[in-house]
Amino acid sequence: MHTLEATYHIASSPEQIEARAEALAIEQSIEMPPSAVRQPKILREVLAQVASIQEVETGLFRVTLRFASPTTAFETAGLLNVLFGNCALQAEVELVELKLPPELLSAFAGPRFGISGLRRLTGVQSRPLTCTALKPQGLSPAQLAELAQTFAKGGIDIVKDDHGLTNQAYAPFAERVPLVQKAIAEANARTGGHTLYAPMLTGGPKTLLERLSIAKQAGVRVVLVAPMLLGLPAFEELVAELEMAVLAHPAFAGQRIAPPLMLGRLFRLLGADATIFPNHGGRFAYSRETCLELAEAARAPWAHIRPALPVPAGGMTVERVEEMVSLYGRDTMLLIGGNLLAAGDRLLERTQAFVQKVAASAGRTNG
Repeated sequence: MHTLEATYHIASSPEQIEARAEALAIEQSIEMPPSAVRQPKILREVLAQVASIQEVETGLFRVTLRFASPTTAFETAGLLNVLFGNCALQAEVELVELKLPPELLSAFAGPRFGISGLRRLTGVQSRPLTCTALKPQGLSPAQLAELAQTFAKGGIDIVKDDHGLTNQAYAPFAERVPLVQKAIAEANARTGGHTLYAPMLTGGPKTLLERLSIAKQAGVRVVLVAPMLLGLPAFEELVAELEMAVLAHPAFAGQRIAPPLMLGRLFRLLGADATIFPNHGGRFAYSRETCLELAEAARAPWAHIRPALPVPAGGMTVERVEEMVSLYGRDTMLLIGGNLLAAGDRLLERTQAFVQKVAASAGRTNG
């Protein structure tokens, strides 16, 4: 019955950790004193169990709890509430890992496209994919379309909106998306390329449907979504309705949930085909070890859940391409934005250099 496992890091003294672990098990399951529960069946079948306690370092412990899968209702909100509901309010607790039993894992579809599907859409098979962003904020739809067309001419695989580009008055979604998509399609027709445009999809349920309709009519085949801004249950339902690939952005994902679990496994479980994360050595980076764990979580075999493409980003440069390809391998998408745009009038040449360097680095890695 108790087949769902969740592992936490808890800051505590050695003298208090057993009681603290028991309190966490109670809080995340029945949320009341066990002594006040009159039904023995509930204590047997609903109350979470402390499976193990290990000291990680002085004052920090690794605690694994076991939960009854039916308490999740086999849905996203229920799962998240069991894993990290009330304890998200407790500063000393971090969720670091989970193990989903087959009966719970089967309730989730995972990515619709995955790595192989993204490769099919872009026509890229033997190297990492390339990606860039339309920025800065404040550009008009026409200016953004011109920028996107230059990137497409340079051979970028996916041109995405900057994640902050939503429906501002200077670049409304309904005007921006068709114009940018058309500009990229024109560039593809001239070059024979397969560049894709990924507009940022935001809003409540009604707005999401309206903007999704606009994107579909424009011929968009990939969207950029910040799952935490949308809400994870809404994100999962959106993916189920989409016929487009999903590039997940980490905005608002700075919860006390370990990045490999949040961005690598949970986003993947709920349908992200690719997941962006701040690469080590960038503007606001994770450690090298965390980045590698995140990439592994995104790509590792996981029952029927398709692998997702890790997307290291956040202040990356063309000069670091070879290092990143060597670190992450071919099943990766490299996202470089500002470093390309800094080239100014030489944007096309800088973009081409990025694409060529990725291809060359992949060749050396594969060889």
